[in-house]
Amino acid sequence: MLDSLPLSRKQMRSIAQATARICIWHGAVRSGKTVASLLAFLLAVVEAPPSGLIVVAGRSLQTIERNIFEPLSDPALFGPVAAQIRHTRGATTANVLGRTVHLIGAADARAEGRLRGLTASLAYVDEATLIPEAFWTQLLARLSIPGARLLATTNPDSPRHWLKQGYLDRSAELDLRAWHFRLADNPSLSSAYVAALSAEYVGLWRRRMIDGAWVIAEGAVFDMWDEQQHVVDSLPAMVRYWAAADYGTTNPFALLTLGLGTDGRLYVTSEWRHDSKAAHRQMTDAEYSQAVHAHLAAQQIEPEWTFVDPSAASMITQLWADGHPGVARADNDVLAGIRSVSTALGAGLLRVHRSCTGLLDEIPGYSWDPAATAKGEDRPIKISDHSVDALRYAVHSTVHEWRHLLTAPAAAA
Repeated sequence: MLDSLPLSRKQMRSIAQATARICIWHGAVRSGKTVASLLAFLLAVVEAPPSGLIVVAGRSLQTIERNIFEPLSDPALFGPVAAQIRHTRGATTANVLGRTVHLIGAADARAEGRLRGLTASLAYVDEATLIPEAFWTQLLARLSIPGARLLATTNPDSPRHWLKQGYLDRSAELDLRAWHFRLADNPSLSSAYVAALSAEYVGLWRRRMIDGAWVIAEGAVFDMWDEQQHVVDSLPAMVRYWAAADYGTTNPFALLTLGLGTDGRLYVTSEWRHDSKAAHRQMTDAEYSQAVHAHLAAQQIEPEWTFVDPSAASMITQLWADGHPGVARADNDVLAGIRSVSTALGAGLLRVHRSCTGLLDEIPGYSWDPAATAKGEDRPIKISDHSVDALRYAVHSTVHEWRHLLTAPAAAA
């Protein structure tokens, strides 16, 4: 099984040493930790006693399929073993080397109930920092058969995260082995790929995802923001447009337009806001829809897509009813959205026109919540963030359209 993959010494050592009750591979993205942990998992499946269930857990069924079963089923990675991995997309069980494996998504605290009454001999947890602590604790309790093991992988998070403080930092007290991987620990990556990957992360995420460090989120969210660099008074010709709206009734409504310039950069070209408290008047969804249409018409912009706060179902329905083209629910993964904006700003790829005063007022003060940080969570303070939320929607929902520009000459200039 091990002959089909070129492995580093650290990977081989971690596989050989993965005999503790809890085994954790943690560190940078693409550092080789997942491949090593999957090989250790396959060996553990072969050795697992016939009594007791085998469980694979992750943030969702979709992430389990993407991160675990797609690579396991790839002959280029796992050779002939891949033919012995059978899983139907959407199914909650799979067959691995002749054993039935149960797949459990653990998106929130309610997932802990899915483990009640279960007895397991082997568990594999993907992206362990993203699952609830109660689920992890219950899963360990279910591993009650002699010799039962839990194998897990994760990227670093806050040094105050429950996994770091309760387990990694207490490895000497527990039956636990852990291996820390850096990007340099994967010798199979080309220098060009490493450079491209490194360009995708800045600030907090560079230290976590590239350096593999457990570091705290503190201070300004966009600590790379520089008004002299990122704010412009004139715009180049645009070849594409997108729009994004953060919906508010008592809170401000913010609409931004994002353009791709002929120079290969992204520009926030315009902004429209309505603050009902300042205006002493709330607007209906129909009025908002008319205002959005009027603003875009005045700018002579017809966006390919207009991304709307996914919780604003009534606004989305109104835009559809009014025939607004390309209405879509925005991707509202907050941390992923912040990471995409940080990447674009840090790479010099994103600029903001000076007329977008609401956004320019919000960005410098957009900060991490210290109360959440103290609990090991990364969460921005929910104050004066309406245009920033619209920016997240626009930039992150289009990340597949501009990611390739990170290594383009304009982005590096």
